[in-house]
This record gives sequence, structure tokens and C-alpha cells, in this order.
Amino acid sequence: MLLLKDIRRDPQQVKAALARRGYAPVSRVDEIMEMDARRRRLQQQRDELLNQSKKMAAEVGRLFKQGEREAADKARAEAAALKESVKTVEQQLAEVEAALDTLLLDLPNIPHPSVPDGQGEADNVVVRTHEAPVRASAPVPHWEVAQALGIIDFERGAKITGAGFPLYRKGGARLQRALINFFLSEAIAAGFEEVWPPYLVNEASARGTGQLPDKDDQMYYVCKDNLYLIPTAEVPVTNIYRNEILPGERLPYKLTAYSPCFRREAGSYGQEVRGLNRVHQFDKVEIVVISRPEQSYEILEEMTAHGERLLQQLGLPYRVVSLCAGDLGTASAKTYDLEVFAAGQQRWLEVSSVSNFETFQSARLKLRYRDDAGRPQLVHTLNGSALALPRIVAALLENNFNGEKVLLPEVLHPFYGQPFLQ
Repeated sequence: MLLLKDIRRDPQQVKAALARRGYAPVSRVDEIMEMDARRRRLQQQRDELLNQSKKMAAEVGRLFKQGEREAADKARAEAAALKESVKTVEQQLAEVEAALDTLLLDLPNIPHPSVPDGQGEADNVVVRTHEAPVRASAPVPHWEVAQALGIIDFERGAKITGAGFPLYRKGGARLQRALINFFLSEAIAAGFEEVWPPYLVNEASARGTGQLPDKDDQMYYVCKDNLYLIPTAEVPVTNIYRNEILPGERLPYKLTAYSPCFRREAGSYGQEVRGLNRVHQFDKVEIVVISRPEQSYEILEEMTAHGERLLQQLGLPYRVVSLCAGDLGTASAKTYDLEVFAAGQQRWLEVSSVSNFETFQSARLKLRYRDDAGRPQLVHTLNGSALALPRIVAALLENNFNGEKVLLPEVLHPFYGQPFLQ
């Protein structure tokens, strides 16, 4: 959520920044300014009425003590009228504050100045590319490899639940476990604390990280309990410290978690949903950092480099893409995507997004730290996939299948138990 003080300071600059994102109703900023002015007028009116009411209550007491009953009764009636006026103004103020919160929740984050201009995927900028050899003799799509080896059963997964819920079997299931353990081991070695969070969250948690109201149609909802299945471990992990003030000297907090992830992926269709390209349930290891503002962009680069090291160890060709302003997620101020090359499809597949949200999430979460002077300040929050499994598995199958088995990268041998999958 954008801060009112920042919007007040330069509303035209905020409008220009939102226009970079392609956010059409920039007039919403004017609505917010008008609503904020009305809120402050009502606050002033309430404070004046409260002050008058306090003085009148004291006057009633004084008149009764002096035995001036008739004047005291009249003053008491005036005091009662003032209390009713206070209630009326406070009700109006509550309504205006609720409307103002709704308007603020609708605004996306402001892009960082270093974010490229543009309105879609075609305008994203490739920052760097890492080449790696493809060991497949004749690369084919991963769903063909999976069928040939019997390691992923898409049809029975669909029978159990529906399309987009793959059933991993034999070596496929074993590979999932190996990748999860590898990713977690590397995150812990890099200084991240492992946590094991709940996989269902309440509305306050989903709203705090920006999933609500923006991604309401993408989340699975348990209506009887008013809970949401998590789309990523970012949601519960970032909410660990909601409504807390952290000691500044202990920042940054670095956390990692494995979780299954659930996404409705409404509107997805075509070739991009074949096989593991886009599924409704998948596994992922997430890294989350809570930092001082002055550290956050250095940490963003470090988190991106961590994801790159994982891909290098897996021997996969990849590229780092800086998302343009119009392609950023609602909560992000800057995002790098890591994409692997899947030789069987001849396509780049996103396997990680690493984002700096600055204070967008922490303002909603009321998550702060004490600065060196002891004053509470909003933290910056960051998160990234390290990594998401489905497209990693897709690339490993497509890039390393020799017609009989999949040659696994050496780094996975201790976790998988042998050098190949068949």
C-alpha cells in the first residue's frame, strides 16, 4: 500500500509513476487527495467538538456545585447534544477512512527508477544470459519424456482432482524430493533460517502481502472457514512478523520455506499450459528477506544471484530478465525473472521471480523496525523463488534425456541417490 504522506508530498509524481505501469485510473490519486482532505476536516471537527464537550461537562459540574440547577440542566442538555454531534462526526469519519483505505488498496506500487519503461513482456530487458550444454540427443517436450518413463501421470492426476494437478510417480516423485532438499540445503548454507509455515492463511495475511484484493480470483478459498490456500510461501512467511516492531540491529531477517503452492491460474490456455508449464498445484522453495530500506536493493541483487547459482549447479541454460514497469506485479517496485531454456519446446520458462516490495507490504502489515535513534520505521520486504519445481523438472527432462534415461546433474546425485532417472 502506498503511504498517504508520499502521495501528499507529490501527487503529480505519483500519477506519473503509475502511468509508467499503465495504470489507467490515475485520477484515483485525485480522489484519494480529496478524500484525505475530507478526512482531515472531519478529524478537526471531531476534535473541536470533543474539546467543547469536555469544557461543557466541566461547566455542568461547576454549576451544580454552585447550586445553579436550572443553568446546570440547560448546560447538561447542551453537553448531551455535543456528544451526539461527536458520534455523528465519528461515524462519518469512519466511513471516509474506510473509503480511503479501499482507494489506497487499489493502487499498485511505484516502480523503482531503474525499472525499464514498457507495457508488456516484449518490453522486458534481458540483463544477462548463462549458457549451458544441452545433453539430450534429440530434445523432445517433457510431457513426452514423462510418458515414456512413466514418471508423471497427467491423466490420473486429472481424474483425481482435475487438469493442472499432476501425479508424480517413481523417479518423478523421487526427483521432487531431491530438488526440494537441494534447494533448502543451499538456502540454509546461504544464511537463511528454515521455517515450516501453515499452508492456509486468513484474510488479514492475504491482504497484508497484497494477494487481496488484487489476486482474489487466482486464490483457492475455503469458504466455511474463511481461509485461503497459499499461492506461495511468501504469504505466511512474510506475515510471521505482522504488527511487530523488530530490533533494527538484527536486520536483515532471512527466511526460507518449502511449501506446496495453489493457484487457480484463471484465464490460462493454449500451449503454455501443456504438461508442467502451468499447473494449479506445485512445489516451491521460497526465500524472504526483511531489511532496512537502505539495504534492500543490494539484497535484491544477492537474492537474484542465489537463484542463479542454483541454476548453474543444475547445469541449465538461463537468463535474467528485468521486468518493465507495465509487467510488474501489483506489489513490486522491481522484479527480476529467472528463465530457463527448455530445449524440447525451444522456449524460455520462468522459474523464479525475485522482487523488492519496498514498503508496499510492510505498510499493510504494520511491520516496522527501530532505527538507530529508536524510532519505528517501515521495513522493506523482498521475496524470491529459489526455486519453483515444475519448470525446473521440465527443463531437466527436456535438456538431459538421451532416449533411455535422464542424466541428472552431479549436484543432485547425493539427494536423488543415483546419477540418472529412468
